[in-house]
Amino acid sequence: MASSDRNAPLRLGTIAPNFQADTTKGPIDFHEFIGDSWVILFSHPEDYTPVCTTELGEMARLEPEFKKRGVKLIGLSANTLGSHEGWINDIKDVTGSQVEFPIIADKERKVAYLYDMIDYQDTTNVDEKGIAFTIRSVFIIDPKKTIRTILSYPASTGRNSAEILRIVDSLQTGDKHKVTTPINWVPGDDVIVHPSIKGEEATRLFPNLKAVKPYLRFTPLPKDA
Repeated sequence: MASSDRNAPLRLGTIAPNFQADTTKGPIDFHEFIGDSWVILFSHPEDYTPVCTTELGEMARLEPEFKKRGVKLIGLSANTLGSHEGWINDIKDVTGSQVEFPIIADKERKVAYLYDMIDYQDTTNVDEKGIAFTIRSVFIIDPKKTIRTILSYPASTGRNSAEILRIVDSLQTGDKHKVTTPINWVPGDDVIVHPSIKGEEATRLFPNLKAVKPYLRFTPLPKDA
């Protein structure tokens, strides 16, 4: 695919494109797979590669934490189902974690092109046929099928799984409480009252509000929140 033929770039707030694909857990329609859950779709350059193996193992280890938050995981790699299945065995051998979430078989890069996961900057990052590898992309998608976060890592750099989990916590906390989260926020830290909440409504909703500046107001959340 020439650069002029690339799909329009996906942006935060757009609806995640639907697709049908074969996965290690059977064929899926992506929008049906999302259902009423949050979903993290993440791609890998290729099976049986060292960085990818560590990533899949860690995401498998953390899957219970994502499930607690109502989040489904689904991976993608530009290889066949047979390759994926063998690789899953290697991942367990190396990391001790069993991959239970589906991995999309995207040998023809159809989903990779649809989601603009192709390595465009490093033209040397190609397979034996000269086809560009997928980069390490992460899409966090909410139950309305809206893309809420896009992360792109170069093929040489493994993802930060703790950051992906932290982003989910921030998005879900913000949606629930009408707040935003400051730099390096983790659950339990104070949050920022959304600027759209004014005056008496702010003090009613957040009785422990502390205004540092008129536009910067911190508040703790209830411990059970």
